[in-house]
Amino acid sequence: MFIRLSTVMFAFLAFASSVQASVVAGHDYVALDVPQRQEINGKIEVIEFFSWGCPHCYEFYPLLARWVATLPKDATFKRVPVGLGHPEWDNLARTYYALQSTGDAARLDSQIFEAIHKEHVSLFDEQSITAWVGKHGVNVTKFTDAYRSFGVITSAGQSDQAAVDYRVAAIPTIAVGGRYTVTGDHAKMLAVSDELIAKARAEEKKTGK
Repeated sequence: MFIRLSTVMFAFLAFASSVQASVVAGHDYVALDVPQRQEINGKIEVIEFFSWGCPHCYEFYPLLARWVATLPKDATFKRVPVGLGHPEWDNLARTYYALQSTGDAARLDSQIFEAIHKEHVSLFDEQSITAWVGKHGVNVTKFTDAYRSFGVITSAGQSDQAAVDYRVAAIPTIAVGGRYTVTGDHAKMLAVSDELIAKARAEEKKTGK
């Protein structure tokens, strides 16, 4: 694992050092036709669209976590779980919001990735998910109530709508400032995202926001 992460981080640093403020729309990133509203005024919102069931998101996760720790103070970060037409991923999106409700999402985040992709545990339906979280210290009654709640179902639906609004066709995808999205090679994604954060900052200064 250490060798793999070191290799990926080296690739990211090598690519980042070669990226200038000349990233090209349509080649390096997508510029949205309709900018999306940001939740916090004065902050550049960075979103990762992902699923615990996505193998590419699993590979991206360690590198992303290191990168998020280096984000500038004027940037905020959040993750948005999506289904993208996969019923199993829809269940995982509901699981994400249910675990947020019980206060266990951050604690079990990497463990769920590992369970699905390394241990090959099937966590794609309510029964198997509930059994697994119960074995990992989650209050099953609270989790079940949250998983089936209107609030969690609504949040999962809003996540999928956000994916539509941001024109997300594959994950992981990073969105920056409600204006840009980038996907593809993981090291390149982060390097380009850095440039897009700077671009969004400059544009906000021009508009006086």
